[in-house]
Amino acid sequence: MPTQPGKESVSAPTAAADLTREELPYRLRQQSLLGEFGRSAMQTRDIGQILQRATELCAQGLETSLAKVLEYMPDDRRLLVRAGVGWALGTIGQVSLGIDMESPAGYAFQTGQMVISNHLQEETRFRTPMLLSDHGIKRAINVLIARGGEGNVPFGILEVDSADPGQFDAADADFLAGFAGLLGIAIERQHADADLKEALDHQAMLTREMSHRVKNSLASVVGLLRVQGRNAESEDVRNALKDAASRITTIAQVHDHLWRSNKIGFVDIADFAGELCRKLQETVAHRISCAFDPLMISADKAIPLGLLINEIVTNSAKHAYPEGSGEIRVSGKLHGSDLRVEVSDQGIGLPTDFDIDQPRASLGFKVIKSLIAQLEGRIAVTSNTPKGVMIQLDVPLDENTG
Repeated sequence: MPTQPGKESVSAPTAAADLTREELPYRLRQQSLLGEFGRSAMQTRDIGQILQRATELCAQGLETSLAKVLEYMPDDRRLLVRAGVGWALGTIGQVSLGIDMESPAGYAFQTGQMVISNHLQEETRFRTPMLLSDHGIKRAINVLIARGGEGNVPFGILEVDSADPGQFDAADADFLAGFAGLLGIAIERQHADADLKEALDHQAMLTREMSHRVKNSLASVVGLLRVQGRNAESEDVRNALKDAASRITTIAQVHDHLWRSNKIGFVDIADFAGELCRKLQETVAHRISCAFDPLMISADKAIPLGLLINEIVTNSAKHAYPEGSGEIRVSGKLHGSDLRVEVSDQGIGLPTDFDIDQPRASLGFKVIKSLIAQLEGRIAVTSNTPKGVMIQLDVPLDENTG
């Protein structure tokens, strides 16, 4: 606590009582400033703002106009003035101090001990750095800003200086150490955030690379199936291989969107469905129209949903217009917490005795039922209203879909 030089001493009991009455508001204010800093440090991720605010509040708490944070720069083995109040223009971010044991800051940095120097001009333990001499500093406190974790190099030093005569005491140093402790936590949190972001970025890169490679591998499989299909003697075999290639192409398209997506593990259903319909258009004689609302859905949903669309459109293309060409419409939009997908045509419709739940339903509809079960969705099939077929799919979405 600062004292007034030359003040006459009084009897011990009276002096103690006076000191208590004078010191209590001073210490309470320090605790208030420490609490204020703790709250503000937890509310911002900008380490520059945190360091600057710490110097401002420390100067207030020790009733001086000068304070600074010195950050250790490993490459130069020096302490750079990173933030501060009361210093001449051109000091912050440019002036640095050595870490030798002959300077107060260097000694605190290397030993981890608090350094209180109340008479720098008479100090025999240390030399006074030029920065302090130029500002007429008479007394200073230096405390270490440590970082969590064994073996971590300390961040630097928190220092409060004064050009006025007086005394800093151990309680003042403890106050400063409290700020240094909070700074260490804030700094470590920032490093943890940076490490986490780096890890997530690396994971995202690996995920994209994996999806890209899967897409390329599936494309190779599609190529082999098409070659086999062209060489097959049986029409049924050729058709089966063609259908298999189409399904695998759909899965490959999902992985193509995955590795390009900004949101790892998700695809935009509007882009994906639009591209899927364009690919299907190349293989059928009918016009395929597609209209989906933009919506990010997980790959776990996109793959079976893409296979569903592929299967339904392929079935319509095969059976809806036996005597000519027509249109197949595909659409999708958010419906409550579900994605509602509708595929319709204006063709001949389904047989009057058609029942999707009967074992004799076509292989295509069996595949559709299996995919709907995988998605935990619902399917409704309407035929001949007024003509053609309408298939409606309701697929529940994940909570983080958006």
